[in-house]
Amino acid sequence: MASLTTHAVWGFAARALFALGLCLPAVGGAAAQTLPDTLVRVYQSNAQLNAERARLRATDEGVSQALSGYRPQVSAGLSAGTQALKNLLPDGTSQSATLYPRTAGVTITQTLYNGLKTASSVRQAESQVRSGREGLRNVEQTVFLNAVTAYMNIVADQALVDAQRANIGFLQETLASTRKSLDAGNVTPTDVAQAEARLSRGQADLNAAEVTLAINQATYTQIVGVAPGRLAAAEPADRWLPRSREEALAVGRREHPNIVAASYDVDVAQNAVKVAEAALAPIITLQGSASRSTQTDTTLGTLRTDQASVVGQATVPIYDGGLAASQVRQSKEMLGQVRLVLDQARVQAESAMVTAWVQNEGAKTAIRAGEAEVRSTGIALAGVRRERDAGQRTTLDVLNAQQEQINARVRLIQAHRDRVIASYALLAAIGRLEHRRLDLKTPD
Repeated sequence: MASLTTHAVWGFAARALFALGLCLPAVGGAAAQTLPDTLVRVYQSNAQLNAERARLRATDEGVSQALSGYRPQVSAGLSAGTQALKNLLPDGTSQSATLYPRTAGVTITQTLYNGLKTASSVRQAESQVRSGREGLRNVEQTVFLNAVTAYMNIVADQALVDAQRANIGFLQETLASTRKSLDAGNVTPTDVAQAEARLSRGQADLNAAEVTLAINQATYTQIVGVAPGRLAAAEPADRWLPRSREEALAVGRREHPNIVAASYDVDVAQNAVKVAEAALAPIITLQGSASRSTQTDTTLGTLRTDQASVVGQATVPIYDGGLAASQVRQSKEMLGQVRLVLDQARVQAESAMVTAWVQNEGAKTAIRAGEAEVRSTGIALAGVRRERDAGQRTTLDVLNAQQEQINARVRLIQAHRDRVIASYALLAAIGRLEHRRLDLKTPD
């Protein structure tokens, strides 16, 4: 019976190992793009991140606007014109003149007391900025995790395409050997048909892998902003992760941006209540003014008038139709709602942390199982081929063993991808998937 050569056996093994490049660092040739390189590009150019930064810059201006309440308001006025007049005097005579009245003045108004509205507004604006920063950090985590997923999908897809190509090479060699055996009368046409069918299935699997790769390349381009080149293998984020689930939960409760942002939102709502209550308090202001008027006396007795004044004013609200009281009640209800949102954020974050931890641990187990499966199916394939050479196995047995081997390698490639993604997902779940934690070489 004709058989595949030992050289062919090791040739396929070499190609299959190459297909597992997902697990090995790139060596030689042009430098491959790394995952940190990709995250730096995403941090600098991702549209969603840049839009969130712009939103935060707009929120920052709220502090300056609130601080303006402490400062005096200064206004200046200037008027000029022409005035024709005719005065009838008591003695029956008249007096006519053309005046060019001009007036210039400056007014300074300083609020002395407004029910602490300004102080509450400043604290409210500062809390809004802090909440906005946590919102930006949460968007950064989401974008980074999407980038990691897109990156690892490309790395895995490229390895899967290589594995399927190696599988087709093996199936082509098997088909050629089976046809020679048919010519020698050692097998039946059924064996050839089985080898041809398995080769067609392998070609279909290769096409599906190439289609998936093309789709994920488009997704990568959308997130990163450039098409993927040669991507290097990536390591899990284990060095940034806590050692136990309890430590992960403690870190997440303290640092997760959704929880921290919700706590700042509570501060915002508390100060909103104080701002609303300030409408019930008196307002005390001090106003100083100075002006000079020229040719404004219609009696023609005064050429110029200089004025200066300092006036204190107190305004006490008595009745506004219940508007202020209603606004106070409304702001208190909103405070209660925000506190409930904080509780909900804590529960959701803890659930996400536990899920991410379990998935990361499960991914570790999947890799160990996948590596063992690849070793076992490799040994089984070699044994089946030897038994086939001895006439104890059929071509179908070899093809089935090869299919189990390629399936095991596909699962191992996918397990490595899932392991890296799960580690970064856990890092995001505890609130630490950000450029500072990852030591990315990018400006803050």
